[in-house]
Amino acid sequence: MSPADPRFSLNQMTVKQLALPELVAACAESGVQSVGTWRAPVQAYGVEAAAALLKGAGLTVSTHCRGGFLTAADPAGRKAAIEDNKRAVDEAVTLGTDVLVLVSGGLPAGSHDLAGARERIADALTELAPYAAEKGVRLAIEPLHPMYAADRCVVSTLGQALDIAERFPAHQVGVCVDTYHIWWDDRAPEQIARAGAQGRIAAFQLADWTTPLPEGVLNGRGQLGDGAVDLRRWRALVEEQGYAGPIEVELFNDGLWARDGREVLVETVARFAEHAC
Repeated sequence: MSPADPRFSLNQMTVKQLALPELVAACAESGVQSVGTWRAPVQAYGVEAAAALLKGAGLTVSTHCRGGFLTAADPAGRKAAIEDNKRAVDEAVTLGTDVLVLVSGGLPAGSHDLAGARERIADALTELAPYAAEKGVRLAIEPLHPMYAADRCVVSTLGQALDIAERFPAHQVGVCVDTYHIWWDDRAPEQIARAGAQGRIAAFQLADWTTPLPEGVLNGRGQLGDGAVDLRRWRALVEEQGYAGPIEVELFNDGLWARDGREVLVETVARFAEHAC
C-alpha cells in the first residue's frame, strides 16, 4: 500500500515502540517515503548509522525534533542549551533534513516572568540561528498549547512565535504549525497568513485533540479523526499560503504505543488519507 498523499511523513515518536530498523521496514511495507526523526532514539542508534539506514531505504527526513529549551536564566544554562542545540543542528545535517523544530522551554524554577523567558529565547537565537543557517538548517519555532507554558514552552501562540522569528531572516528562523497546539486559537488563521506572507512556514504537523486528557497531559495527542480538529481545514490554510512541504503526523499517545507499531503505522496512513486529504 502507499499513502494517498506522497507528502505524508511519519514522526518517529508516533510509533516509538518500533526500533529504527523496524520503523524503516514498516515504512517500506506501507509505502511511506518520509519520516520525522527524534533525537533520543537517533542518538541511541548512532546518528551516522541512522542516516545511512534511512538513506539506504530511500527515506527522506522531513524534520529533526527537537531543539530548543532556551529559557535558562543563568549563563551556564544558556551556554549549555546553545551547545546542545548546535549538536542538534549538526545531527539534522547528518540526517539530511533542513528543518530543526524548536520547543522553546518553560519557565525556570521559581520564575513567573513569561515575557523575560521569551526574550531569552530570542537572545539565544542570535547565536544559534546564524550557526544553523551556515549549515543549511532552518530553525522552526513551534508554539505549544498554553497548558505547557510553565514547564515546556512559553511560546503558546503562532503570534508569539512569529514575534520572535521576525527578528531574524526568514531563511534562518520560521515556525512549525501543529494542529494539536493551535486548533483552539481563533487568531491562528490570520497568523498562518502572516507567516505565509513572510515565507516562514517551515514545518506542518498533524495531531487530533481528544478528551479527557491523560494524567500528565503530554501524551494526549489523538489519532487523526478521533477528536475535535478539522484537519482538512488546517491543511487548506497552510497550503493557501504556499506551503508545499511534508505533512508530518506526530502523535504522543500511550494507547497507540501499547499496540503493535506496524499496525499503528498502517492505521495512521489510512487516517491521513481519510481525514487530511
